[in-house]
Amino acid sequence: MIVLLDIVREKFQGLCFLAGALLFLSLTGCAQNPVSGSHDFVMLSEDSEIAQGRTNHPKIIAQYGRYDNEVLQAYVQSVGERLAVESHRENLIYRFTVLDSPVINAFALPGGYIYITRGLMAYLSSEAELAAVLGHEIGHVTARHGVRQQSAAQAAGLGYVLGSILFPELREGPSQDAFNMMSGALLSGYGREHELESDGLGAEYLARAGYEPKAMIDVIRVLKAQETFAAEEAKKQGREVQGYHGLFASHPDNDTRLHEVVDTAEKFSKGRQNQVLRRAYLAQINGMVFGDSEKQGIRSGRHFYHLAMDFTVGFPVAWQVNNQPDSLQAVSAGGQAFIEMRAIDINHKLSPQEFIKQRLKFDKLRSGQSLSVNGLDAYTSLATLSDKPLRISVIYLRDRAFVFFSGVKNTKDFARFDIDFLNTVKSFHTLGKAEQKLAKAQKIEIVTVKKQDNYAGWAIKSRISNSPLLQLKLLNGHYPSGELQTGQLAKRVK
Repeated sequence: MIVLLDIVREKFQGLCFLAGALLFLSLTGCAQNPVSGSHDFVMLSEDSEIAQGRTNHPKIIAQYGRYDNEVLQAYVQSVGERLAVESHRENLIYRFTVLDSPVINAFALPGGYIYITRGLMAYLSSEAELAAVLGHEIGHVTARHGVRQQSAAQAAGLGYVLGSILFPELREGPSQDAFNMMSGALLSGYGREHELESDGLGAEYLARAGYEPKAMIDVIRVLKAQETFAAEEAKKQGREVQGYHGLFASHPDNDTRLHEVVDTAEKFSKGRQNQVLRRAYLAQINGMVFGDSEKQGIRSGRHFYHLAMDFTVGFPVAWQVNNQPDSLQAVSAGGQAFIEMRAIDINHKLSPQEFIKQRLKFDKLRSGQSLSVNGLDAYTSLATLSDKPLRISVIYLRDRAFVFFSGVKNTKDFARFDIDFLNTVKSFHTLGKAEQKLAKAQKIEIVTVKKQDNYAGWAIKSRISNSPLLQLKLLNGHYPSGELQTGQLAKRVK
C-alpha cells in the first residue's frame, strides 16, 4: 500500500498540475486574490460568485428562518458594516442576517451573505465578540475561500478523470481509493489554512474598526467551552457530538499561530483604545429568545409544550430531551433507552391500531391494547425491529397521529424501561390554560447580580431542559466552575 501511495502521489501531483493548466487555458481561471494580491486558481468570476450567494440566500432563510426582531437585525448589520468597510473587498454590499435557530453557528455564502444564529449570539458577551465572529466570516468572503475551495475540488475531480484515461492502472479499486484519500487530505488541509487566515483577517478588521482584536480569542474560549459541554451531554446520551464548524473552534485558545495572527493585528489599531462594548451588547440581546422557538415547541424541564399544535407531553425524570425539526427525542442516562415522537397527518379513517399496521407497516404486533389517553383515542403494542423489542404507540389528536417509538440498546433492559415508555404516552394531553403560558418561548434576561444570587438558585427556578446549572454558567462565561459576582451584569433565562 505504501508503494501504491507513492505511485499515486506522483501521478496525483502531475495530474493536478495538468488539470489546473487545462482549466486555466479553457476557463481563464486565474484571478488576483483581494487579500494577498497573488494570483489564485478560481473558476468563478466575481459576478458568478455574487450570483451564487444571491441564489442560495432564500434557501438559507427557508431552512433556518430569519429571527423576527428588526432592532436586533439592524444592530448586527451595523456592526458587520463597520467591519466590512475596513475589509479588502469594501466594494461589496454585505448582508448580515440573524437566523432563528438555537444551533450555535455562523457561516458565509460567497458574495457577502453572512449569517449568525441567535443560538450563538446568546453565548457571546460583548459587541467585540460579535464583531469577531462576523469579522471571521467576512474574512472567508474577502479571501474568496468558498470559490477557491470549489475550484480545488473541481480540479481534483478533473485530475482523476484525466488520470483514468492517461493511466489505466488508476481505474482499479485500490488506486482509486488511495487517490480519493489523498485528494480528500489535500482539500481538508487547504480548508484548515483558510480558517486560520480568516482568524487573522477577522482580527485585522476588528483592529481597523476600533474593536479589541483579542476578542477573537475570547470567542474561541466560548466555543471551546461549548464543545466540552456538548461532549459531556452527548456522552450522557450515548451519542456523538456535533459542534461549530471549522478551525475557528478546533484549535485551542492558546494556539501559537492564533496568537501570532491576533498579535499581528494589533498594529492596525493605530494607538487607539480598542472597544469591547459589553454593556451595549447585553442591552441588545435582552429579551432575545433562548433555546426552542414557539414554532418548534418549547422544552421546559422534562416537559414539552406546543402551542400551535395544542399538546404537551412529559418524559421520565433525568432524561435528556432533544427537539429536532421533525421529531422529539428523549434519551436515558448513557443512551440505554430512547423515546422518539413524531406527528404524522391522518389521511384515511383508520383506527390507531390500523394506522400502525397500514401506515407504519408493522403487521406483526403483540400484546396490543386500545387506550383512552386523557380522552384521546390511542393504541399501544409491542413489535420487533432489527431483532430488538420496540413499543409503538399512536395517539389521535384532531387530524394528526402522534407516534411514539420506544426502545432500548440492550434487549434485557426492555422490561425495566417499559413502564417509562407507557407513562410518557399516558402523559400526553391537550394544553390547559396554565400550560399555555409554559408553551411561550424562554428569553434571555439581563440582570444586575444581587448578593443572594447564585447559579444553583437560578437553576432550580429555571425552565431550561438538560443541565440548567451548566447552561447558565455557559451563558455567562463561567463554565464549568465559576460563580456569579455581586454587582455584575449577567444573563439568566426566564
